[in-house]
Amino acid sequence: MLLILCTRTALAESNGWVSVGAGIQYQEFHLSDPNNVYVARMERSNPLTTLDSGIANGLLAHGTETVSEMAQRYDGALNTWGGAWGNRNKVVVAINGSFFYTPSGAPMSGLITSGWYAKRFDDLGGGSGFAWKMDRSVFIGKCVYHRPEKQLVTYLASGVTQRIDGVNTMRPADRLILYTPQFGATTGTNEAGVEVVVELTSPTTILPYPAKIIGVIRSVRNGEGSASLYFNTVVLSAQGAASRILLENAHVGDEIGISQELTHLQNDCVEQNPDSWTKTYASLNGSFELLLNGIIQRPEDPGATARHPRTAIAYNDDYIFFIVVDGRSETSIGMTIPELAHFARDILGATWGLAQDGGGSSTMVVNGQVKNHPSDPCYRVYLPFLFNGEEQLESGNVPYQPGPIRSSICERAVANSMMMVVVEPEQKSESFTPGTLVKVVTPSFIRLGPGTNYSALVAAPKKVIGIVQSDLNNLGGVYAKGTYWWYVNFGRVTGWVDQQSIVFINPFRMETSPFR
Repeated sequence: MLLILCTRTALAESNGWVSVGAGIQYQEFHLSDPNNVYVARMERSNPLTTLDSGIANGLLAHGTETVSEMAQRYDGALNTWGGAWGNRNKVVVAINGSFFYTPSGAPMSGLITSGWYAKRFDDLGGGSGFAWKMDRSVFIGKCVYHRPEKQLVTYLASGVTQRIDGVNTMRPADRLILYTPQFGATTGTNEAGVEVVVELTSPTTILPYPAKIIGVIRSVRNGEGSASLYFNTVVLSAQGAASRILLENAHVGDEIGISQELTHLQNDCVEQNPDSWTKTYASLNGSFELLLNGIIQRPEDPGATARHPRTAIAYNDDYIFFIVVDGRSETSIGMTIPELAHFARDILGATWGLAQDGGGSSTMVVNGQVKNHPSDPCYRVYLPFLFNGEEQLESGNVPYQPGPIRSSICERAVANSMMMVVVEPEQKSESFTPGTLVKVVTPSFIRLGPGTNYSALVAAPKKVIGIVQSDLNNLGGVYAKGTYWWYVNFGRVTGWVDQQSIVFINPFRMETSPFR
């Protein structure tokens, strides 16, 4: 405790914070334990900033990815801060997120990303996670419960409602599953069901009935399976009795409403919790609670009482803090949960805090650079070399024999991340308009969304002809991931293409599309 008080005095004498982005600062603390602590803070009131969560490879349960790779994936990508697509991320700071299952990379418990409720939190499982809302408020979630009668699709033409039985899970018999773009490139379902593709103007966030996220039905697929999941669509998928309700009420061009509610309880899973999950923009499942309204928590779990590398999110009325502590080395021994809570409260001035996954996962990336020293052993990756006339490659982390050093890798691949983001304004091109004929002049990919962060549907070879389409969000020509994007129909395939790969063509010299 004496160490903390001394360090706090030194901090007061020289502020030490360095700006790394609009409304975001960074500082390193070298304590005499010894411990090296890396901290970023974001001004809660700054309208140019937000928090968001990232998913490894952009898709749930599709493996793991390093924090720096996730930061790069989401940097320059579209977001929905402000309620609709168009603005872009400038990822300034990223840290590792929640615990996850290996090797699938599926996060344990729930996840909300860019307003999408992509993975449900566990019902009555105790704590839930850190939540950042669209009104810039924040809280640490406790026990939650999905009341079945509150998860609804409303068919606006008929007024009929149907219960949503799951989100981004395998489709069981006689159940309706809601698939969002975070599930995968397609729903991956078989042909024994009905799938309704719905285009949206905003993500399916937590919004309790009678409020609704409104969408327009674009197709009804009976007995086809595996519908594509575009960046701004959801798929209602059912078989058995649930599919009959879909067929009776879902018609192309009709509007539907999607309502989801998350009942919030205290940690005893009985008493009501006043914090509302409605319109949460980003959330990750947490680990140990550090601080609750300034009170240091002292969990007795062995994982909390031993010194380890740590990652945490803390906050007060003015700032959100990302904290990473190095550990398991002579220069930084790591912290217990109470020690981390003392640091967050007594040095940073935080009043609330929640730990994330720690140990070898603990990583902080600032403007693309890993700042801390993750505790997983680094291994050297070697270039291929010739041995007995044949090219030899490394096997796992151990090469067959020494070769030229290519790089050192220390980051552990993880399932998700939390990011501090500067919001860059929408930028659009006027090179084309809906109905324009275009030709691919550079081999490219037709993607599920405007950006290289979205999955490719198919390769588009040179000379293929397409027609520029309008979309519900009027995003034609939107700038993302370093270029402009257009929504183009190539006959049997419609998707987003890079403006640099297409040119206007004269309709009187139209060629045949290989996708027709």
